Amino acid sequence: MEQASGQPELPLSLLYAGVTVVLGAAVIHRLLRQELQVGVRAALSLLLLLLAEWVCFVALPGYPGLCIFSLACLLSYCTLPDSELLSVQDKAVLITGCDSGFGFALAKYLDKLGFTVFAGVLYLDGPGAKDLKTSGSNRLMVLQLDVTSLEQITKSYAQIKSQLKNRGLWALVNNAGILEFVADAELLPMSTYKRCMDVNFFGAVELTKMFLPLLRQAKGRLVNISSMAGTTPLLGFAAYGASKAALSMFSNVLRQELAIWGVKVATIQPSGFKTGIFGTSDQWSNQHTQVMQQLSPVVRKDYGENYIIAFRGKYGKWQASLQDELQPVLNDISIALIAKNPKSHYSPGTAANFLPFIYRHLPTHLSDFIFYHLFKSGQDVPDGVKEIR
Repeated sequence: MEQASGQPELPLSLLYAGVTVVLGAAVIHRLLRQELQVGVRAALSLLLLLLAEWVCFVALPGYPGLCIFSLACLLSYCTLPDSELLSVQDKAVLITGCDSGFGFALAKYLDKLGFTVFAGVLYLDGPGAKDLKTSGSNRLMVLQLDVTSLEQITKSYAQIKSQLKNRGLWALVNNAGILEFVADAELLPMSTYKRCMDVNFFGAVELTKMFLPLLRQAKGRLVNISSMAGTTPLLGFAAYGASKAALSMFSNVLRQELAIWGVKVATIQPSGFKTGIFGTSDQWSNQHTQVMQQLSPVVRKDYGENYIIAFRGKYGKWQASLQDELQPVLNDISIALIAKNPKSHYSPGTAANFLPFIYRHLPTHLSDFIFYHLFKSGQDVPDGVKEIR
C-alpha cells in the first residue's frame, strides 16, 4: 500500500523540476540578453518561488499544487524588473558603412527609436544614401564618409561637431567593413590583406581617435562591429578574419583604458548575415580573376586550375548559408547603446556562439577536423596534395 500511494510522487517531483528548469532557462536567457535588471527585487522574487515550490509540493499534494506553482512561476517571470535602459532623447550616434547591410538597417532603426543619427556612406549619390535621405526623419543626416580618407573623416568631424554645438557625441558605431574574396590564404593577393586592414581596422582606429574627445565629453559608447571570424579561424577568411581580430583586440584594450573616462566599449561579433558584404556575382567573378592573375607559376601549378576555379562557384553557397533577418544584430547594437551597463561582447547569429565554443573547448585536432569539413566539404584538394598522396 505504501508503494502504491508513493508511486505518483516520482513523476510529480519530475514535473516540479521541469517547471523550475524552464523558468531558470528563461531567466538566464533574459539575463544573457541583458533584458533583466539584476537587483534585490529580482533576487527576492526568485527566492520566494523556491519557497513556494516547497510549500505547494508539501501542503498541496498532487496536481493542484503543481498548477498553483506553475502559475506563480509565470506571474513572477512576467513581473521581473526589466533592465534599466537610458533615454535616447538628445543622444546622437555616428554610424559608418550605411550604404547597405547592418549600417543601412541600423541607421533606420535608431532613427525610429528617436536617436539623432549621422549616417556615413561611401557613395553620397548611391541607392542606400538616397533611401536614407528620403525615408529618414529630420534627425537623420547622411554624410560622405570613406573611412580610409583622413580628409573625409576630418570633414565629418567638423560637420558633426557643428551640429552638436556644445553637446558630446553619444556613440560611434564602427560598422564599415569589406570582405573582398574567400580563398586559401596563400592564394589571396597582398592587396586583399591590405585593403581589409585599411577598411576594417585602420579606418576604425582613425575614426575612433578623431571622435574620442566628443565621446569622452558625452561619457558615451564606442561600438565596434567585428565578426565571429575575428575570434574563430574560418578556412578561406584569413585576410578578413585577421583584420577583424585586430579590431576585436583594439576594442578590448580601449574598453579598459576608457573606463576611467566613463566611456563604455562593446564589441559585436555576429555570424553570417545577408548584408551584401560578399558583393554581387559579377564582383565575385572579378575578384576571382584578380586572384588568378597574381598567382605565381609555382603556386598555380601546385594548387591546380580546377581547385582555384572552384572558388568562383562558391558565391551561391556562401550566400545560401547566410541569415536573412538582421534584427538580432540590430537588437544587440541598440542594447549596447542604451543599456545602463552593456556587455563587453555580443554574439548575434545562429553560429556565433556554437563555432567559437567548438574552437575554444574541443581539442585542436578535433576542432580543426570539424572546421575543415564544415568549410571544405565537397571541395577538391590541390593537385600538389594529390601527388603527395
